[in-house]
Amino acid sequence: MSTQHPVIRPRRLRTTPAMRRLVAETRIHPAQLILPVFVREDITEPAPISSMPGVVQHTLDSLKGAVRDAAAAGLGGIMLFGIPATRDAIGSGATEASGILNRATAVAAAEAGDALVVQTDLCLDEFTDHGHCGVLDARGAVDNDATLERYRDMAVAQAQAGSQLLGLSGMMDGQVAAVREALDENGFADTAVLAYAAKYASAFYGPFREAVDSQLQGDRRTYQQDPANRIEGLREAALDEAEGADVLMVKPAMSYLDVLADVAATAQVPVWAYQVSGEHAMIEAAAANGWIDRDRAIRESVTGILRAGAGAVLTYWALELAAAEAAA
Repeated sequence: MSTQHPVIRPRRLRTTPAMRRLVAETRIHPAQLILPVFVREDITEPAPISSMPGVVQHTLDSLKGAVRDAAAAGLGGIMLFGIPATRDAIGSGATEASGILNRATAVAAAEAGDALVVQTDLCLDEFTDHGHCGVLDARGAVDNDATLERYRDMAVAQAQAGSQLLGLSGMMDGQVAAVREALDENGFADTAVLAYAAKYASAFYGPFREAVDSQLQGDRRTYQQDPANRIEGLREAALDEAEGADVLMVKPAMSYLDVLADVAATAQVPVWAYQVSGEHAMIEAAAANGWIDRDRAIRESVTGILRAGAGAVLTYWALELAAAEAAA
């Protein structure tokens, strides 16, 4: 009696590196990668961020080199975050032309030219002395509608500075419609809006607090989403798309791949994801202890985000991944 052998052998397509490369369903391309960049006002040289190995707070001068590196690597873009020397209750520095983020945007836009997309974080948390993403009412709660007025002014200021894509990360109801209207009314109809549509109140933002010298008092659970809710993420994304968002974002990425896949399956605009500071820090820390293969873990993590449906990924490893692709 002959032994029955399988006719269908999926392993045939895994036999060699060349074969695996040929049939890979998901690939990382530099144009899909966006580098988050921090620019700080009160420093004279780049300052390392201890909880995010390899990441620094830039000066306006060192920002120029970072932009050149990103362009040379073929990245899709950079996302700028500003860290001011002084803060107040309404985040005045966010709308002043002399504010660090608007100055950094002008520097980056001049340096980048048409080589990559200069993007800006449109949120008040870095600029307020209480660290919340909006202005507070008399009870100390974030005032949604008063915050929208600040976002409108921020949008115009950032567009005037040269931002091509505004990253609305504050999670205020109606923020996309408010910003879109302000841009259109002020002659910036071509400036695009990236809505952080499904942004969760995550523990994985921890290192980011150091990166932007956060002054946060309390938490952001009244406006960022509950990590327990999946359907809500899809609803938020649909609302932002209906209000005119040009791109939708899911943040964080790795713990919310189900939400990312949901949004990517239904949206009629590009969908991106942000591999946040805590995701970066965990892999770096585990690799430093010899517990995982750092390079493989980085590549696997970003591949998983793309596989789930992201058209682009904001990641602190953007330059490293682009260099690895160029060398392959």
